[in-house]
Amino acid sequence: MSGALKELTGESFDQGVASGVTLVDFWAPWCGPCRMQTPILEQLAPQVAGRATIAKLNVDEAPEVAARFNVRSIPTLILFKDGAVMQQFVGVQPAAKLMAAIDAA
Repeated sequence: MSGALKELTGESFDQGVASGVTLVDFWAPWCGPCRMQTPILEQLAPQVAGRATIAKLNVDEAPEVAARFNVRSIPTLILFKDGAVMQQFVGVQPAAKLMAAIDAA
């Protein structure tokens, strides 16, 4: 994973999404579609730097956070603004769709 993506944990999650716009990828290392989503996010991160943060949360390491947001399948991407859920996507998402959601937030 590149340094452009922020790694969140169960302990750092709330603080990580508390301010500004944050797109969180709920993923797991064994998930094939999640591995397809990561390069898309790595490509997007430099384009939104300064406007939004793109982060990843390993659901195997933080199942309580995934449960809190009813994440039932991965990858699930949730867009937060100042800690509030703005939009949720399930499955691999193209960069253009995610960019549009970030721009709208």
